[in-house]
Amino acid sequence: MTIKGVIFDLDGVIVTTDNYHYEAWKKLADEEDIYFDRDINERLRGVSRMESLNILLEKATCDYSDNQKKELSERKNNYYKELIKNLNNNAILPGVIDIIQGLKQKGIKIAIGSSSKNTPAILNYIGLGNCFDAIVDGNQIKNSKPDPEVFLKAAHKLNLKPNECVVIEDAVSGVEAGLKGGMKVIAVGFAAKCSSNATLRGEDLTLFSAGEVINI
Repeated sequence: MTIKGVIFDLDGVIVTTDNYHYEAWKKLADEEDIYFDRDINERLRGVSRMESLNILLEKATCDYSDNQKKELSERKNNYYKELIKNLNNNAILPGVIDIIQGLKQKGIKIAIGSSSKNTPAILNYIGLGNCFDAIVDGNQIKNSKPDPEVFLKAAHKLNLKPNECVVIEDAVSGVEAGLKGGMKVIAVGFAAKCSSNATLRGEDLTLFSAGEVINI
């Protein structure tokens, strides 16, 4: 099947806001007197904010009600939204613009498939708000990765079949989501380093630099 579309994850593929996430979660954890470090932060890659909060609360010494969890989640997001105001086009990862331009020249449709509800704001901050043919973010899905919903919706918005699309991901949960959705997946960054993971093996997965995407 000829590849007609490329679906990019956002954080870790187009731009990196890992440290902003860490700073926001760390501030929240410190306020609640909950232990949190960068190793725990690594477990939050590619999962929803509420799922991330539940991971953070594993270290809590008391129970939190659903309403309290909602307040904690909103507080963390407010911290994060303040931090990402510092983003600009210099935050775009190396090679991304060349990849996007190369794909467009070939007539290949491009989309964003991200679990982040802050996707529109981030894209606007870095100057790519109007660059993609379709954007699906956490505001439009019920199930976060590794459920394939976000990528299936992106393919649908591109008017393409799943097997006509390639997903580019840096998180293990995102790689799993793409494969479950019946798409080819290119693992970069952190996910590429996890190639020994049995769930990340198969003919539909490729491990190489995002800079080679232009050659698909």
